[in-house]
Amino acid sequence: MIWRGRRTIPGAPEAVARLRAAGVPLAFVTNSAARTPAQVAAKLDSHGVPDAESLVITAAMAAAAMIDPADRVFVVGSDGLREAVAARGATIVGSGSADVAVVGITLAFDYDMLTAAMRTIRAGARFIATNDDATFPDADGLLPGNGALVAAVATAAGVDPEIAGKPHEAIAELVRERIGDHGVMVGDRPETDGRFAESLGYDFALVLTGVVGETDLPVTPTPRFVAHDIAGLVDQLL
Repeated sequence: MIWRGRRTIPGAPEAVARLRAAGVPLAFVTNSAARTPAQVAAKLDSHGVPDAESLVITAAMAAAAMIDPADRVFVVGSDGLREAVAARGATIVGSGSADVAVVGITLAFDYDMLTAAMRTIRAGARFIATNDDATFPDADGLLPGNGALVAAVATAAGVDPEIAGKPHEAIAELVRERIGDHGVMVGDRPETDGRFAESLGYDFALVLTGVVGETDLPVTPTPRFVAHDIAGLVDQLL
């Protein structure tokens, strides 16, 4: 929506600035649990959207909200997930005895990590996934998403996970706290962002700068707004 890979979506920074100038409440909601809110804000700043850390909501934050501060947590994931779990007050532990096993995206995922997660869950740990997106867009095309990692762990463990991120309730609660009961969910993935809009009770606005293009229309759920990019969408909203 704001960037694809290393490339800023043309007109996106200006569109966000227009929303801010109009006093529209904003939240930058991402199913990625790789980055911390500060890292997401730095990425946004590098693409022309400054001062956004307080507006960032990640699937890692949603997963952490599902954990009890007294829990011992086995983490598969990157800085964003580890920071969120630690901020919750939970204790991060190695493989073995744990109350919860949380799986988030990490490029370091390997067979040893799969084995440790499987054994921890089979030993009785609650299984939480930050999200189950099968893919995510990069400048050069699609890359495997956390859903691919989660599917491997679920298959090996014989247990289906609880999902924290879009379109599920844990992250919806965080968005409602920030925005309220009425809003517009902007995204490029109908099966995630569109369903999330339904969960929130918000309107769904589909932008065609990510997973879905014009040749994929119509989609389900049906968006109230469709625009080539966020600049075009803001033209419709304001």
